[in-house]
Amino acid sequence: MDSFATASSLRLSISNLNKRLRKQVYSTEGFSLSELSTLSYVYQQGAMFPSELAELVKVKNQSMSQILNSLETGGLITRTQSPEDKRKMSVTITPKGKKMVEKTRHERDEWLAEAIEQTLSKEEKKLLTTVLPLLNKIADYK
Repeated sequence: MDSFATASSLRLSISNLNKRLRKQVYSTEGFSLSELSTLSYVYQQGAMFPSELAELVKVKNQSMSQILNSLETGGLITRTQSPEDKRKMSVTITPKGKKMVEKTRHERDEWLAEAIEQTLSKEEKKLLTTVLPLLNKIADYK
């Protein structure tokens, strides 16, 4: 298999695995994928502006406003006036939001560990462990 075919196959495999992981968490929490992604970005990066989040989640500002309303109603984020620019609102995660992100990550890890355990042989598990640094190396490219 040439590099292009390998790249295409790898992209498809990663995409399918990511969809399964996202679907797993989505089905247990009741929040949309956009809401969970938004919450995850705020968890990872700290306080952010809605426009920054809209760009990362790839939604329009109006849609981000609805996402933030839902997360705020759920007690997962707070919006406060930015000290630098009073016209802007800063989004921060609440302790409840942090707990939810950590819970969903744990659920994903549990599902993935079970999938590995149930579907791979001992040799395949060793091979997967060997391949992980290579995947990280590719992910770090440019």
